[in-house]
Amino acid sequence: MNDAQRQPLPPFTQETAAEKVQLAENGWNSRDPSKVALAYTVDSQWRNRAEFVNGREAIVAFLTRKWQRELDYRLIKELWAFSGDRIAVRFAYEWHDDSGNWFRSFGNENWEFNDGGLMHKRYACINDLPICVDDRRFHWPLGRRPDDHPGLSALDF
Repeated sequence: MNDAQRQPLPPFTQETAAEKVQLAENGWNSRDPSKVALAYTVDSQWRNRAEFVNGREAIVAFLTRKWQRELDYRLIKELWAFSGDRIAVRFAYEWHDDSGNWFRSFGNENWEFNDGGLMHKRYACINDLPICVDDRRFHWPLGRRPDDHPGLSALDF
């Protein structure tokens, strides 16, 4: 795939915005920092919680640290809104730390894309909720969420 272009391209429609969200969810569920970083411009700007991340190399380093800490990570994203070259997403993911404490993290992201469909800006607000292992709702083998697994709305999140 050409680094200068990543389908679908803006301006987004309901269908292409939802496709972009699903592709992002699939990528993040791979937990492969180098693969995920290719969806962003080389000079991408992030705010993730209170951390500012700039550029692909920093994204790879950030995601490597994240997935070393957030074990058995499983993510669901859902389209919230879109317009032109921007998409708003809500998401939840479940993970545990190295002591076996489980969490469900909820958040919202605002994305801005360049003309080639690469994300140039990402702003994420995230809150972590400690949960009991019995309260987990994201049950699928690590990797891409199966098509028949409920999304956030179906799970009432």
